Amino acid sequence: MSKLKNTFDKIAFVASEMPEAMAARERLVEVYGDCEVPEADAIVALGGDGHMLQTLHRFMNNGVPIYGMNRGSVGFLMNDYSEINLRERLAAADISRIHPLSMIAYEKSGKAHKALAINEVSLFRERYQAAKLRIMVDDTLRMEELICDGVLVATPAGSTAYNLSAHGPILPINAPLLALTPISPFRPRRWRGALLPNKVRIVIDVLEADKRPVSAVADHFETRAVTRVEVEKARNVELYMMFDANHSLDERVLAEQFRY
Repeated sequence: MSKLKNTFDKIAFVASEMPEAMAARERLVEVYGDCEVPEADAIVALGGDGHMLQTLHRFMNNGVPIYGMNRGSVGFLMNDYSEINLRERLAAADISRIHPLSMIAYEKSGKAHKALAINEVSLFRERYQAAKLRIMVDDTLRMEELICDGVLVATPAGSTAYNLSAHGPILPINAPLLALTPISPFRPRRWRGALLPNKVRIVIDVLEADKRPVSAVADHFETRAVTRVEVEKARNVELYMMFDANHSLDERVLAEQFRY
């Protein structure tokens, strides 16, 4: 259940292990106090994008909005760091509602591994030989055989991460879409991927799985030697990310498309 409020008297501060982040936490706690997450009106995460993802996963079911401040090297998901007027910044922040992806990865034995991904679900070849994959969307066969290094399914929040590096499209944060993006496709060589409605269920079968083993990764959770991976939006999970009003995630995604 959401705990969104207009006032932010109680703040929980969490920091990465970087010295800059830990020192910032100490200073902020001195000024604003600290509380346990279940009682917090907001969580302030101090670090980089990796720490923000870890924080989102760690408190995924708490319903407490999370506001990141950059004390790391990469800060696309973070706000600028400042120790001044934090409560006022929280009250004025825009809130983006994020649904993660649900991944079910199957081993050859049939054992299923479940995980959630805020950025993307990725499949990677494990050996020198390219992977061979078959892709179905809502029980309709869309690609009989994709020969590649891998493939990923990205959310709008993750579309500017690995998906962008793999030449996938950038998605506006509130777009009801998913990006299906190949990684170094060999055949069909010119296939650039697809934009899919976020209500679909994607099933990727690994062909010749013994000869060409494939791993599946949901953000940081990896399952090796998979034979099938099912991906769809986790409709029952909702996360809340907070961004300064003049530097919202929508604006960052838009600006990223004009970088050169």
